[in-house]
Amino acid sequence: MNSLKRFFSPLSLVLLCLFGVMGVAVVAQIEGSDRGVAPIDSSSAFEASGITVDVAGKTAEAAQLRGWREAQRRGWRLLWQKTHGGAAPGLSDGALDSIVSAIVVEDEQIGPNRYIARLGVLFDRVRTSEILGVSGNVRRSAPMLVIPVQWSGGFAQSFEGRTEWQKAWARFRTASSTLDYVRVSGTGSDPLLLNTAQAGRPGRKWWRSLLDQYGAADVLVAQVRLERSYPGGPVTGYFSARYGPDNRLLQNFTLRVQSSAALPKLMDEGVRRMDEIYGMALSAGQLRPDTSLIIEAPIDEEALKTDEDETVTPAGLPAEDVPQNTTQPAQVTTSQFTVQFDTPDVASVGATESAIRGIPGMKSVSTSSLALGGVSVMRVSFDGDADMLRVALSARGYRVKESGGSFRIRRAGGSEEQ
Repeated sequence: MNSLKRFFSPLSLVLLCLFGVMGVAVVAQIEGSDRGVAPIDSSSAFEASGITVDVAGKTAEAAQLRGWREAQRRGWRLLWQKTHGGAAPGLSDGALDSIVSAIVVEDEQIGPNRYIARLGVLFDRVRTSEILGVSGNVRRSAPMLVIPVQWSGGFAQSFEGRTEWQKAWARFRTASSTLDYVRVSGTGSDPLLLNTAQAGRPGRKWWRSLLDQYGAADVLVAQVRLERSYPGGPVTGYFSARYGPDNRLLQNFTLRVQSSAALPKLMDEGVRRMDEIYGMALSAGQLRPDTSLIIEAPIDEEALKTDEDETVTPAGLPAEDVPQNTTQPAQVTTSQFTVQFDTPDVASVGATESAIRGIPGMKSVSTSSLALGGVSVMRVSFDGDADMLRVALSARGYRVKESGGSFRIRRAGGSEEQ
């Protein structure tokens, strides 16, 4: 008994309790059902949003249908002006029905015979592209990991809890954006890896590991600070669009709503403005790739050896008799690349991995980010440069687009890339 008392000293007991509490805290940070918002996949549609309608009808249903019809017509005109400018060609309601994939209700009021709403219209990208006379492709940036940070009541959160700011980024439709956003759901290890502290760390070593895990080339920190006049009253949001591990500020702006009930609208408008800021920064060349975030392959010392380091002579010939103009074989460097590919189902994952693994010179293939029903990301090690890999992928029947060492592949004959 005395030996047990000597072993479990008061200090030991305190440390054991402390480690136990820390373990519970870590588990509590990972587990829980109050976090995680799956982002909306809007890559297969063109969008026209913010369309206001105010129509009447004999019944509530008739007024609503009439309002949706009117939104389709206005949405088509907006989409045409965005892509071509000028007046849009007239399309019948039947033709519009065939290319409209969904009506998004942003806000609505339904009366007995009146319908007032703000709506969005989603157009099927493949069918609409044929009428618009465009390919349906959008030039995008390299993949950018988004960390939405919300300050409220002096407390900051990213993915530690489910916030209105995270919800707004999850429901943002990226079809027309020039930014290739990597939006995580906030489940699993996301709250630990992408917390508010990480958003402010400039250290490159950890960032390189994180960006590689999430299949991104750089990071965008979208920040908002909320101030409430009183409970349920006006809310003011102070937004900051930041970029890179150094948390460089691109632009600030302020938005305000008259009640807490309108907070989702404030956040949606904040995301839309953020996307405009990042898009302008991309066009101005401010979102240039950060070379310090590139994971470089280890240097092969043997490949750096020259003729002065080692002289190889054919058997039976003195070294001085060896011709001096002998051409040495070129050394091949193994490089790391990111490949994005469609994964509509489980079988498509293995099929794509097998196809890529069969490319000559391919050293390793592993899926680092899986998104069934969407776009997954794999990391590959390849004996060659980006141009050689692009040719090899094309030879396998893929349509390939490459940006900064990141590839987007689609099977030939499928729908156009978004």
